Amino acid sequence: MTVRKMTSSTKFLLVALFLSASIEPHVSAQTPDLATIIHGIDNSVKNRTDMIADYTATEHYVVYRGQDTNNAAAEMVVQTVYRRQSGKSYTILSQKGSALMRNEVLGTLLDNEKRLSQPGNMQMALINSANYDMRLDSSVRESLNGRDCFVLEITPRRNSEYLFRGKLWVDATDFSIVQLKGTASKSAFFLAKAAAVSRQYDRINGLPMATHAEAVSASSLLGETVVKIDYSNYQIELAAAH
Repeated sequence: MTVRKMTSSTKFLLVALFLSASIEPHVSAQTPDLATIIHGIDNSVKNRTDMIADYTATEHYVVYRGQDTNNAAAEMVVQTVYRRQSGKSYTILSQKGSALMRNEVLGTLLDNEKRLSQPGNMQMALINSANYDMRLDSSVRESLNGRDCFVLEITPRRNSEYLFRGKLWVDATDFSIVQLKGTASKSAFFLAKAAAVSRQYDRINGLPMATHAEAVSASSLLGETVVKIDYSNYQIELAAAH
């Protein structure tokens, strides 16, 4: 059998193909500068706010005492209705467990969410550069729930129970929020420590919507409490295009 020598042009072609295969993943994984990422986050948040006219969702709240996450102290299922003109309203579908926990923990939480969602108040809690100072975390990029994410450290520009000091994960393709983890910069209750919060988001109708959240807080009245929330059954009405 005759073995043909590789021509110079063939060698060059193979080298070029190898280099392009090696370089391309690096190019596609390049990280934009911080200003570009922040601009993308601001646009994503504004787009969500502008596009949602109304929505309904089912929210399942579970309260645990201290480290006992196997036995719920209280539960509540509510139907949430959000309307841009008026904010959120809640209808309790079912509830059980401690009346103290339902009234003091879940009742207070729902009241705060209702007040925050009202026109004029919601802007104070948006995760954007108006409310937060943002800088890239040391890890810069991480894979989260199968999504390539940029990781940022966020610091609130003012003390508020609605703003958090911690980390933010945003999708590397459209800068939509994927996860938030942090501690409220101010306690919502003068006898309680500021809550540690985590919240996960997924694309629903193309928009980032909360799917799960957890909050851990402690007070002299109730001790340590953990609240877990699952969001489901979203029905979103988009605003009419102008």
